[in-house]
Amino acid sequence: MHIPSAITLHKASKALVLTYEGQEFRLPAEFLRVHSPSAEVQGHGQPILQTGKLGVALERIEPAGNYALKLCFDDGHDSGLFTWDYLYELAQRQDALWADYLQALDAAGKTRDPSESVVRLML
Repeated sequence: MHIPSAITLHKASKALVLTYEGQEFRLPAEFLRVHSPSAEVQGHGQPILQTGKLGVALERIEPAGNYALKLCFDDGHDSGLFTWDYLYELAQRQDALWADYLQALDAAGKTRDPSESVVRLML
């Protein structure tokens, strides 16, 4: 199990900083939100593409026993428990996971921008 030696929530920059053996990883709130381990995001074996999460922020973090963090986002999402191992995996694979996410958005014709995720009807 990879447990961070330091956890810092940077509200101004909307990031969670994790330190492992002196190495820091800055995980943006948007990245964490779209990779939440919750059923809302992961589905039941079929991940659900998250759109319109640009600018989402972390409001607070809470410990979940000795094995995870509960991350509470300003869009109301707070149901995913980020285990120590999952956080470490996100930190280690951040670049590849983010590239995959951007590619999936593009392939679906979706966007990170919440204002473009709203369907407008003009009558």
